[in-house]
Amino acid sequence: MAAAKGTSVGSLGKLTELRQRIFFVIGALVVYRLGSFIPVPGVNPDAMAALIGQSGGLLDMFNMFSGGSLGRFSVFALGVIPYISASIVVQMMGSVIPSLQALRKEGQAGQRTLTMYTRFGTVGLSAFQAFGIAVALMKQSSGGMPVVYMPGFGFILSSVVGLTAGSMFLMWLGEQMTERGIGNGISLLIFAGIVAGLPNAVVHTLSMSSNGELSTIKLVMVAALVLLVTAFVVFMERAQRRITVNYARRSGGQRSYMNQTSHLPLKINMSGVIPPIFANSILMFPAMAATWGNASHQARWLQNIVQALTPGEPLYDIIYAVLVITFAFFYTAIVFNSQDTADNLKRSGALIPGIRPGRSTADYIDSVMTRLTGVGALYLVLVCLVPTFMQNAWHVPFYFGGTSLLIVVVVVMDFTAQVQAHLVSHQYEGLLKKANLRRG
Repeated sequence: MAAAKGTSVGSLGKLTELRQRIFFVIGALVVYRLGSFIPVPGVNPDAMAALIGQSGGLLDMFNMFSGGSLGRFSVFALGVIPYISASIVVQMMGSVIPSLQALRKEGQAGQRTLTMYTRFGTVGLSAFQAFGIAVALMKQSSGGMPVVYMPGFGFILSSVVGLTAGSMFLMWLGEQMTERGIGNGISLLIFAGIVAGLPNAVVHTLSMSSNGELSTIKLVMVAALVLLVTAFVVFMERAQRRITVNYARRSGGQRSYMNQTSHLPLKINMSGVIPPIFANSILMFPAMAATWGNASHQARWLQNIVQALTPGEPLYDIIYAVLVITFAFFYTAIVFNSQDTADNLKRSGALIPGIRPGRSTADYIDSVMTRLTGVGALYLVLVCLVPTFMQNAWHVPFYFGGTSLLIVVVVVMDFTAQVQAHLVSHQYEGLLKKANLRRG
């Protein structure tokens, strides 16, 4: 009875730890949502919201990723996009510059240095974007109302300081969520920004259906499309290519070997949601500059750029698909090194049947990963663009696009997997402690 009571108390303690981590994540998301309503001084909120509504396209998508912060021009208007862009750039440079390659091999000390470079890059990108947005907003007006009450150096300074501080706070908050909570903090912040506008979008869509503006058939087709895309994303994210591996293990002290068969699992989509996010962030710069820089009627070519870089337009879709495929291959090459994998297999006495260890194994794994990455890149393009095509064809103003739906599903899957891993690890700890008690 005493042992059973001790075990139950220990289980309650472990559940308490998990509950505290989940509550920390919830509290951090509440702070994030509250901060998204703190405006930068000097901006007319009505004119700013009208400007975002008129611009449409990528600005609407950026506003969705930031949880509406851009439309309110809050201190979190830039969101975590500068941090994601800086981290991707540092990772890419780490595979090209020899000094950064050496840092990647130094373990935790080198990772801390790379993290410091990423933070510096986040400050620079945030300040640059904030300066550009502030200068562009001073030229804008909507409905006869200027967006900025008192244009000048004071507004630029307050915008740069406020937006940069907001991005740095979100970066710190995301790191704290990763360390003290469950899941990836940065991904959860993006997830919260997307989901924040979902209730209003659902209510708006249902009201359109009740008013007769949207037919019931189209509404059912959109709901079915969302379910099908969600199921497809779950299937592809869990899909693996398992390469058979034979391990040779010495039996006792004799010179005989006992073979063991295992598998080397390789995900189809090794790059995750990074390619679509990075492709959107790159396409967002020219569209934002063209939209907010068009202060005069003679800049007709800027209007053409804005129109061409609108989601659903052929030029945007082509550039977006090329960028997603390129970043999928490039980012997979960064996060997965076939030569290191082959060396690890060789050191552990593992062999791929029919393949010589060493360089031949690395070439074989690289060829398999190239084919898998090609399939994964096409899957990302399909998921991100097909829902957009269907929405444009049916003229349905639905909130979720392919990119946002992909991010939401992947983040939820990652969060669920980490919760399950946390519970399983505690179960193993409990079994080990129980075995030690029985042995004693």
